[in-house]
Amino acid sequence: MTASDTERETAHAFVFRLMPHRPTFALDMSDEEREIMSRHAAHWKPLIDSGQMVVFGPVLDETGSWGLGIVEADEAEVRALAASDPAVVTGTAEIELGRMLAGFVRGRERSPSGVA
Repeated sequence: MTASDTERETAHAFVFRLMPHRPTFALDMSDEEREIMSRHAAHWKPLIDSGQMVVFGPVLDETGSWGLGIVEADEAEVRALAASDPAVVTGTAEIELGRMLAGFVRGRERSPSGVA
C-alpha cells in the first residue's frame, strides 16, 4: 500500500458547486472574469493532476451556468482550497460544499485525450 492509497482511504469525497452571481456567466464573461476563471482552474489543477479531482468543469442547465467539482480529499484541505479560490476571493462566485455520505466511481482507463 502506498502513501497515496492510505490518503485515499482517510479522505472523503466532496461535491462543490461554484455559483456565479448571474445565470448567464459562462456565456457572457467579461475579459476580467475570464482571467479570474483561468486562475480558478489553475487553483484546483494540483488536485486534477493528482487524480483526487474526479470531475471538474462548467455545467449549463435550465437554471443557467455553474461549476461542478467532485474531489477526494481531506475536509480541511477542501475547505481551505474553496475559501482561497480566486473566484470566491474576488466575489465572482460562491462555492457550496457538501460531503458525500457514500458513493461509487466506476473504474476506467483514460484515453489519449484524457477523457474516459
